[in-house]
Amino acid sequence: MLSTTRLSLFCLGAMVVWSAASPASAEEWTRKTTHGGEISRSVSRDGNIYTGSTTRTGPNGGSYTSNSTCVAGVVDRCSTSYSGAGPNGKTFSGQRHSAAGPFGGRSVGSFTGPNGNTVYGFRRWRR
Repeated sequence: MLSTTRLSLFCLGAMVVWSAASPASAEEWTRKTTHGGEISRSVSRDGNIYTGSTTRTGPNGGSYTSNSTCVAGVVDRCSTSYSGAGPNGKTFSGQRHSAAGPFGGRSVGSFTGPNGNTVYGFRRWRR
């Protein structure tokens, strides 16, 4: 009979082998929104690296685009950048980087508004 520690290590090893051996996968979809806009999203995976993008278009001509890349592991790390434009042509953009582990995480980001001012933020949390 296997001890609890050996069983846990066996399961962890099996998960690592399964995740490394699994092929890359992708998913993509587009749908209409309730107010006449459209949203499309694509997500792909290659090993423990996930990438995704989202595009939204509003009925009045506004748009929003975001791109993300995440690396899964003991500490999950993600990086996201986004930008958009309103129907009046004013633009905004930003980015965010985060890392989350079993005991907590950190996130830092910036946002640049239509007037060109940039705001920075930082957040830390514990589980």
